Amino acid sequence: MPTLLSIGHGYSARALSALLLARGWRVIGTTRSPEKAEALRAEGVEPLIWEGGPLPLDEASHLLTSVAPGAEGDPVLAAQHEAIAAAQHLEWVGYLSTVGVYGDHAGGWVDEATPLTPSTRRGRARVEAEAAWRALAAAHDLPLHIFRLAGIYGPGRGPFEKVRQGTARRIVKEGQVFSRIHVEDIAQVLLASIEHPDPGAVYNVCDDDPVPPQDVIGFAAELLGLPLPPEVAFEQADLSPMARSFYAESKRVRNDKIKRDLGVTLHYPDYRSGLRAMLDQAG
Repeated sequence: MPTLLSIGHGYSARALSALLLARGWRVIGTTRSPEKAEALRAEGVEPLIWEGGPLPLDEASHLLTSVAPGAEGDPVLAAQHEAIAAAQHLEWVGYLSTVGVYGDHAGGWVDEATPLTPSTRRGRARVEAEAAWRALAAAHDLPLHIFRLAGIYGPGRGPFEKVRQGTARRIVKEGQVFSRIHVEDIAQVLLASIEHPDPGAVYNVCDDDPVPPQDVIGFAAELLGLPLPPEVAFEQADLSPMARSFYAESKRVRNDKIKRDLGVTLHYPDYRSGLRAMLDQAG
């Protein structure tokens, strides 16, 4: 039985596991929370509460890591570098990264060949983590695939609740654009890569329509039939340091490679189709 070991089995990995379980796979997902472990079990995933100890790599044919790097680097490699290096039986290894590795391009386009020039601490940590995984893969001939994800949205993770509660704001920064991706499209890209592995490949995972963030909030309000949330200039916006850091970079991300090399047709090629589907699915 093909078996995915998913380290840090979060939002994107859970969308993938739904596709794999429907195809008869076994999925082992790690978490640090007993409550989340029970939720995973209810979804058909075998939960493993993991705090850095040995992993059941010998039981896995495929490995996915969604764990973000910390101040000391990638925690998965820090804990399990030698064990992963020795897992020569793995047929596919996936690392979920972020388009933040490209840095700021003043709204210009980037693709997988664009030099990595991150301007945030999180982006620099991702570049270092990608490099560490590449080095491990090169040294031990592991079938590594890197996926650089744009801003993720989907069921339970979108603008509707804030718009309904009246707490949403349309934050406006001149020239600011973001790329996005629906979680179901992340899942289908990962599945396509698993089915058509290309060790060493790097993929941008985003939709076709990078737009200013205020457009998304405005469209959500329109779908709900609610008043347009007020505009707030970025300079006056009350944002957390994390939220504010997202506005430090503006770029449009190309996704030609997932279409050309993996044959992916996006379910939700823009935020409009994605938000409409979320609202329909919510009833």
